[in-house]
Amino acid sequence: MNPTQTSEAKPSSDLGATLGVLLLRIWLALRAIVSGLEKYAGTKTSDQAVVIDGAVNTYGLTDATTTKVYGFAYYHGVPAALMEKFASEPLLPGPALKLYDIILGPSFILLGLALLVGFATRFTLFAMGLLYTSLTFGLILINENSGVAWLAIHVTMIALMLFYSKYNKFELTGRWKI
Repeated sequence: MNPTQTSEAKPSSDLGATLGVLLLRIWLALRAIVSGLEKYAGTKTSDQAVVIDGAVNTYGLTDATTTKVYGFAYYHGVPAALMEKFASEPLLPGPALKLYDIILGPSFILLGLALLVGFATRFTLFAMGLLYTSLTFGLILINENSGVAWLAIHVTMIALMLFYSKYNKFELTGRWKI
């Protein structure tokens, strides 16, 4: 009997799977962090006098310029347009919606940072999956099917990452496999 026929060939290295999981982890982490930061985005408008031939015009003409800015004053966990739709939905109680509005941005940022550094990766991924699932629930209620599809892709990526978590070699809590 030939020894190569009885034993399965095992790859000498799982480098491809390890790098693939690392890449997926970085993508999911950055997606969550930036989604959380965007909850703090707003616009600032400033009027400046129009300059004609190098001098400020005497007609009182101004040019309005809007720029994107970030700050706590601009925070909206749930966008205003969606908040109105959710407020009229009987399956979403008002106090729960207000709480969700408060914690959504910080939750994205904290989960993203935890995933990026590799802190309790499996639990972080599971919590992130629950967060995206909760967003999916809300979008189903207001019939935003394209958003549901996008979130389904995110949850699928998280499930794939959980499935291949044994290849997650670069993590802060890797020794304990939390």
